[in-house]
Order: sequence, then C-alpha cells, then structure tokens
Amino acid sequence: MTTVYLARHGQSDWNAALRWQGHADRPLTELGRRQAAELAERLADTPLDAVYASDLIRARETAEAVATPRGLPLHVLPELREVDVGSWSGLTRLEAQERFPEAFARWRDGGHGWEDGELYERMAERVVAAVLRVAADHPEGTVLLVAHGGPIRALHAVALGLDLAQHRRLRPVAANAHLSRIAVEDGKIARLD
Repeated sequence: MTTVYLARHGQSDWNAALRWQGHADRPLTELGRRQAAELAERLADTPLDAVYASDLIRARETAEAVATPRGLPLHVLPELREVDVGSWSGLTRLEAQERFPEAFARWRDGGHGWEDGELYERMAERVVAAVLRVAADHPEGTVLLVAHGGPIRALHAVALGLDLAQHRRLRPVAANAHLSRIAVEDGKIARLD
C-alpha cells in the first residue's frame, strides 16, 4: 500500500480575488506562503519518501516549503494541474454567470460549464493515472502530492466511489493548504481520511 498525502496549494492572488485560475500560472500571496510554511510544520513528523507537485507555480512553491527542508527533490508533474477552465480563466463567479448564464447554471448543478477548456472527467483521468504511476514508483511508501482543488476533489470522488459530478454537488472544494490522505492498494485508490 502507498500512502498519498494530498495538499492543495496555498492561497494565490486569484484565490484571494475569487477568480477562476485553471491553468493560469498565478503566484502565492503572503498568506499563501504562510500556509505553505504551516503545511510543512504539520508534516514535519511525517516520513515522506517523495514530494510531487503540479507544474503551476502556486503548487510548486507550496511543495518546496515541504521538500526543501527535508533535502528531498521536488518532482513536477504537469498531469496534476487544475482543470483548464478555458475562457472562464480570470473571471469571478458573478462575471461568469453574467457572461455565460446557461453554462454557469450547468456548472453550478455539477455539469460542464465552459464551452472550451477541459472536461472535469478528462482532468480526473489524467490525475488518477498520474497518482497510480506515482504509487507504482513508491510501493509501500509515503508521498506528498501538492495539487489543486479540482484534482484533489477528483481523487476524493474516486476514493469514495462517487461520480465526480455528484461529488462536486455534495462537497465544497478543499480550502487552500488543506491536507488529506488516500491510499493506493492493488492499483486502486481508497480513501483513508
């Protein structure tokens, strides 16, 4: 069994402004850097074999706060990126609702909103495949993956045996720097806590 800690990146400037980011490469705020340091403190007594992160700077900087003091290299995986929100990138919820009312209603109900970008299901497929590869590289190990709200939500849905749209309707996105844990056993993802 591989234990996989999942951490959402610290607060970015667009998180603070309540803007969709998707693949936009937005930096951490001062609060986000503090959250990354606090994450490192929470994990200080947890043995880690490796640290992985999305290639977007907000995830990389958060992961570096954990990896650097331990002398661990940071493994960057573009597959851990947030869902590509296409033309909604940079918009607030109100702006998206005003510009794309029908699409926004679909999104709010758990469906696909933006007409361009990436489907949640495609994002989930790439993230799950990446996590299974990481687990195969660390059998019986413990790793940290620093990613984004969408990918973490997708992994939780798989671990709970829920449809991603259903999970999106039931549970809010994890807070910045939130830490959770899943397990990968026999090539399958299972929720621990």
